[in-house]
Amino acid sequence: MATMSSPHEIPPVDTASLAPLPFDRYALIIDARSPHEFAEDHVPGAVNLPVVDDAEFAEVGIQYKTDPHAAYLIGAQHSFRNLARHTADLISRYKPDDRFLVYCFRGGKRSALWAANLRLIGFTVDVVPGGWKRYRGWVRESLATLPQRLHYRVVCGPTNCGKTRLLHELARQGEQVLDLEGLAVHKGSLLGDVPGQPQPTQKTFDSRVLDVLRRFDRARPVWVEAESRKVGRLLVPEELTAAMRRAPTLHVSATMPERVRLCREDYAHFAADPRAMVAKLQSLKPLVGGEELALWRKLADEGRVDELFERLMTQHYDPAYLRSTTREFGPGEAADRLALESLRHDALAATARQLIASRARE
Repeated sequence: MATMSSPHEIPPVDTASLAPLPFDRYALIIDARSPHEFAEDHVPGAVNLPVVDDAEFAEVGIQYKTDPHAAYLIGAQHSFRNLARHTADLISRYKPDDRFLVYCFRGGKRSALWAANLRLIGFTVDVVPGGWKRYRGWVRESLATLPQRLHYRVVCGPTNCGKTRLLHELARQGEQVLDLEGLAVHKGSLLGDVPGQPQPTQKTFDSRVLDVLRRFDRARPVWVEAESRKVGRLLVPEELTAAMRRAPTLHVSATMPERVRLCREDYAHFAADPRAMVAKLQSLKPLVGGEELALWRKLADEGRVDELFERLMTQHYDPAYLRSTTREFGPGEAADRLALESLRHDALAATARQLIASRARE
């Protein structure tokens, strides 16, 4: 995308191309679709200002099957009321020289209604040609090519050895970091659900990943945590997975007391209710055996949380992770290993500074 000095220098949309519009240059991006369409996926940063809401959308659709003209009349009434409300609630806050981008499902009637009304007010408005369908095509096409144009440093290591916190510290110090677990709202294991925060849809996850990737400087490395092909129920884009498998690795380790302490912090809800944690692990019985699972239950019943966390790691997660990491990323060289004595913030900050300095010398 070209760099532009002001919103009014945005060029006309190339309808023959799937190249992205310069989304960041608009004062407001309006998604004119219904709320359920918006929830499935949308342009990052877009605001949902539906021409018709879900109930109205269904009403118009049902009417259209028997009387298209009546359906258009009903839709128009809903649309005018909704546009008036959205204009009073939000659009009235914008300045006359602000520029808007509008899209709907295919770039048809709903985005046209918004564009026409905004232009009557005096705003400059662009409409995404082909709407969300065209945007979704661009996402798929980009995720098939862009990941291969970046180079990665993959941070490997067993469960709760500080990988994610180290990545966050690298990001705070200005490094390029792709936090797949953060984007997927999941910690990447059977226990990885984030309380009160459902995972996004697959399409929304794709949009989030691409939105991050396209902002990276291709001349600099991207730090990313070693992941399997799925984070929770979401698939990591295939070409990104392939690019990560080819990348150099950094194998991180930490002492067991520090890992247990981190478990208590990152899985506080299970530390408070260890029986619930063991209940979620019932499906592991064929892998660990009934005797091991019974021991986990006993530790949970007795409130021996630290012992339970350690047992889970040593008897299941560590062996499983070692197998999968060796298979997917290789064993790693001695020079690619980093032992973390402490997982506290100041220690991780110092480690991040050392990694950045080491990279600068390469």
